[in-house]
Order: sequence, then structure tokens, then C-alpha cells
Amino acid sequence: MTVTLPDGTATTPAATETTTAGVYQADVPTTTPGRHTVRWVWTGPGWAYTDTFDVRDEVPPAILSLADAKQHLNLTGTAEDEEVRFWNGATTRAVETFTGPVVAREFTEVHRERTMRTVVLLRTPVIEVTAMQPVLAGGTVYDVEDLVVDSETGLVQLASGAQLRGPLRFVYRAGRPVIEANISGAARIILQHLWRTQRASGRGGLAGGTSDYSVTEPIPGLGYAIPNRAVQLLEPDRLPPGVG
Repeated sequence: MTVTLPDGTATTPAATETTTAGVYQADVPTTTPGRHTVRWVWTGPGWAYTDTFDVRDEVPPAILSLADAKQHLNLTGTAEDEEVRFWNGATTRAVETFTGPVVAREFTEVHRERTMRTVVLLRTPVIEVTAMQPVLAGGTVYDVEDLVVDSETGLVQLASGAQLRGPLRFVYRAGRPVIEANISGAARIILQHLWRTQRASGRGGLAGGTSDYSVTEPIPGLGYAIPNRAVQLLEPDRLPPGVG
């Protein structure tokens, strides 16, 4: 058995036969998030099988907790937890397409201008800038304590008004310390819509008629995945066109 990690390196964990004859298993310890490829090769008869699996971040961003998501879907058991986590992650990504980061987390981005009076960070609201480093050896080193940061616009400048000399790498946290009810409500609607539309009729019966989840306008990049009610709830926090 060979496992290829996202960075292209490979490992060959030991494959052992289970108590069921002909059934083998292998433990794959990895701390690298991303797509992994696994290839099994055996003899008698000679054959091979290739598959993939994904390793998620240790703490993936999610607007809804697993408990809240299951409560909204009227699920009480644990058999479908992994599926709920998957669609919960997709829901978070969909909401943040409208609003920018909701779940607070760290971002890194490089601004390549040689001289600049101000920098506009791409993800807002900005909670704090934790590091600002020169990209090139010998570049100017700045103290983040000397910065003035506008949380809503992402605009960063030196308190002294002096020019910044780049290119510079910014490390910062962005997201919402408090998630407003309209955002978490929209997340619930989107989750429920995604859950019910990918399941066979009659499974996971949920309250509310079809009209409650109507989708009449495609969303750029999201198609018909977002119900009208969710779009309306997110409107107060929607990013301006071209931002995000």
C-alpha cells in the first residue's frame, strides 16, 4: 500500500489482514490537510486498486456547530455526523461568498507594491494584523503596533503617515467576533436546502414546503444552490460588488 500526500511525498504504511480473511487494513497517520491518493497492490491474483481520501483541517471553519446543525435537521443519532459536517462546511463557504469571513481565522497575503501609503487587505472584517514581514531579504521590518487598521474596509497604514516599502507579507485574523442571527439563520436555511436536495424523496423529512426553499435567481459561482430566503437574510451583510 502506498499513500501519496498532497505535497507529493509518499509513505508505505503496513497493510495487515483483519480477522476477516482477505480483508486488509492500514493506518495512515498524517497531519497534512488536503487530497491523498492511496494505491493497493496485491498478488494471487495480481491486481491493483487506487482511490483518494481528503484530510480536513483540524478545526475546519463552520458557522454552525455540529449540534446546532443536527438539531435543525432533526437528527438525533450519530450515523450521519460526517455527512452533516461535510454539508455544514459547504454551507459556511456559501455564506462567506456573500459576507466575507464569518468564522474568525488566520489569513496570509502578499502585497507586491514597492511603495504604498495604504494597503487594503482582501478579507474583512479584520480583527487584527499579527505580522507584517518583508518578502525580500533586507526589506524594511515594521512593527504591527505602528499600524492603524480599519476593520470594516481592511485599510492598513502607518500611524505616522509614512509610506510602506514592499513587497510585504501580511498575516492577519479576519471574521466576526459575534455572528448575527440573520447570518446563522441563513446558514440553517442553506444547510437544510442542501441536505434535502441531495437525498432521496422521503429521507430525512424536514418541515416546510418546497416554496420555502425556492430558488429563482442563479448566484454567480453558486448557481441555484442558495434559496431566496437565505439571500434575503444575508442582504444586510452582503459585500459590495467586486469585494471579497
